[in-house]
Amino acid sequence: MSEQLTPAPTSSSETTEKPSAPRPGSPGRLVIRGLVLVLVMAFAAVIALAFLPKGQPASQSGENQLPRPNIRTATVRRGSIGQYLEALGTVTPLATVNLFSQVSGQVIAVHYVEGQLVHRGDPLVDIDPRPYEAQLLQYQGQLERDQALLKQAEIDLDRYREARSVDAIPKQIYDDEVQTVEQYRGAVKNDLGQVKYGEVQLSYCHLTAPISGRVGLRLVDPGNTVFSGGSNPIVVITQLQPISVVFNVAEDNLEQVRSEVTTRHALPVEAYDRSRLVRLASGKLLTLDNQVDASTGTIRFRGQFENADLALFPNQFVNARLLVRTLLDQLLIPSSAVQHNGIQAFVYAVRDGSVHLQTVTEIATEGDNSAVDGLQLGDVVAISGFDKIQDGTRVAILNDESSPSGSRGPSASGAPVQ
Repeated sequence: MSEQLTPAPTSSSETTEKPSAPRPGSPGRLVIRGLVLVLVMAFAAVIALAFLPKGQPASQSGENQLPRPNIRTATVRRGSIGQYLEALGTVTPLATVNLFSQVSGQVIAVHYVEGQLVHRGDPLVDIDPRPYEAQLLQYQGQLERDQALLKQAEIDLDRYREARSVDAIPKQIYDDEVQTVEQYRGAVKNDLGQVKYGEVQLSYCHLTAPISGRVGLRLVDPGNTVFSGGSNPIVVITQLQPISVVFNVAEDNLEQVRSEVTTRHALPVEAYDRSRLVRLASGKLLTLDNQVDASTGTIRFRGQFENADLALFPNQFVNARLLVRTLLDQLLIPSSAVQHNGIQAFVYAVRDGSVHLQTVTEIATEGDNSAVDGLQLGDVVAISGFDKIQDGTRVAILNDESSPSGSRGPSASGAPVQ
């Protein structure tokens, strides 16, 4: 009979299983690591708050660590400013004279130097006068002959008058003698005209300056032959003192200019160079054209300048500035403070250490000053550093004694100066 094997009895302590330790990657270990990480971050936050300045939000701590851009400022003030119309103009002489030869002959003398300033009546060119002197002498001889014939006829007429009074001669003979005297009187008058004509022709041999001005380049030399009625001038004179500037103004501005012209004697006009930086001359508005140019919608104005220093030259292009009126009690700021975004003018107003974009209306500009609407007297505006600021930027004001406003940074806005 086979023998059955039975398992050995075990104790109750051996049958109870022991709990095993968490294995790596198990959920329990991950929870523990998360708790440790949270405790570390909380401790770091407590340490950071302990080192922050008291009474200052944490959001501003990083902001104060950034450098503030330095700007210069100006204070809005009240004053007067001129309202101008600006236009491109051309220097135009009041008179330009082209002298042509009225007689034919050889040039025997030229009395001027190229570019010389001459005065009215100064000699310029002499043409050989001998042919015209001889012709004048002929006219004078004819005049003397006819004057003698007239005198002889008048003596005969007196004799015929006495004879006729006693009926010694027929009336027909007396009437014929009367008409003979009238014929000689007509001949004498004709001779007087010939003499006058000869004197005028002789005067054309000596050309003088009809106006005061500058002579151009020499066009004839001694020995040249000139002809009466030639198409080329022999002398050109341009008046320089006074001189004028002709410029075009839009017809939209005509009404305000016309109203000023009717109430004032003359509006001031200034001429500037192409860069609009150098003032060449100051003058007055002389007149304006009698019609608007339909092709451009502009009207021509002429300003007159004394041109004492000859700064204006004929046909020179200049920038004309016409003072229409003077605006009183305006809010003024430096022109550099006014910025443009294409459709609107604006400034950066400084308040509480920050700049704020403020739209304005530009009324007039004169030199470095602009009259604007949209600000208050005493407001502070930025005049530099526009590439570093925008609306809301905190800034540091750095003004010097030559600041356009004359105000210091702290007194103007209270911002710190670095």
